[in-house]
Amino acid sequence: MRAFNFSAGPAMLPTAVLEQAQSELLDWQGSGMSVMEVSHRSKAFVACADQTEALLREVLGVPDNYRVLFLQGGASAQFDAIPMNLTAPGDRVAFLHTGQWSAKAIKGAKRQGLDVEVLADEAASGYTTVPAADSYRVDPGVAYLHYTPNETIGGVEFDYVPETGDVPLVADFSSTILSRPVDVSRYGLIYAGAQKNMGPSGLCVVLVRDDLLGRARPTTPSVLQYADMAASDSMLNTPPTFSLYLLGLILQWVKETGGLTAMAERNQAKASALYAAIDGSGFYSNPVAVNARSWMNVPFLVPDAALEKPFVAEAAAAGLTSLAGHRSVGGMRASIYNAMPIEGVRALIDFMAAFEQSNG
Repeated sequence: MRAFNFSAGPAMLPTAVLEQAQSELLDWQGSGMSVMEVSHRSKAFVACADQTEALLREVLGVPDNYRVLFLQGGASAQFDAIPMNLTAPGDRVAFLHTGQWSAKAIKGAKRQGLDVEVLADEAASGYTTVPAADSYRVDPGVAYLHYTPNETIGGVEFDYVPETGDVPLVADFSSTILSRPVDVSRYGLIYAGAQKNMGPSGLCVVLVRDDLLGRARPTTPSVLQYADMAASDSMLNTPPTFSLYLLGLILQWVKETGGLTAMAERNQAKASALYAAIDGSGFYSNPVAVNARSWMNVPFLVPDAALEKPFVAEAAAAGLTSLAGHRSVGGMRASIYNAMPIEGVRALIDFMAAFEQSNG
């Protein structure tokens, strides 16, 4: 029996996608080889990569004046790649600081010799809130504003898109991408690690507006240089071929199951059910401000920290895995990405009720 995997990443993948990949694993498209063995320069794989990009553009509604890049190094590589591509040393950049992932992006910008302005820092709430939309001002002289729409570790999510005027908006969409419709045209650059909603780890998708290409510093490594990678269709070096192939299957699955509008409805229903169970229990609690609660990552606490390990162990024995909170914050965390069915959330809610009855 497959477990309900609540990991924050690598995350649960759609069963239908895994079954298709399994059926093609030894003989992809009649080649007598696995897709992992086929040359990335072959006509068959180039067509596969092209189809994956076309599906991503269709499903996400990516405008024609954006390049789609399939890069390696995960989202973390972009903490340095973004300033390398969009700034010169000493330029000013702005950030909204809402948790550990935005902190890493800030550190990367400072490492590249930038003048970093943190327009809002939610430290006072313990990073359980997002700044009000009218609480900060974006100086038109900064090179870009960076924010993290969903902080995976803290379960904090923006309920609005920051207004930046002519300043490019840069966003780490790792835990948000493909979970709902998004207006890509509001952003200068979107980046996302694949291991949440797009497939296995090892792939990072970057959507970058054309006017932001060609600005890279001369010292930028070629595999991190957006213009070079765009010019080579992300095949300047060998791409993560299996991840690209699986992304294509997942995008087809998203399309066939109603697209991002239907996906958003399912995700919101799952999150609402889980938060309702937490709020109504009197035993569990969620530390995040209600307006900043994530659809994708739901942290929760029990009255006594000594119950955390038994909760996680008993849940795993019941087929509900990876519920331990991040090591830096403790507690529990249920990541309920696209592939988590409502049945998994209901099973978790039932287990939580039984655990409360036994330990309350």
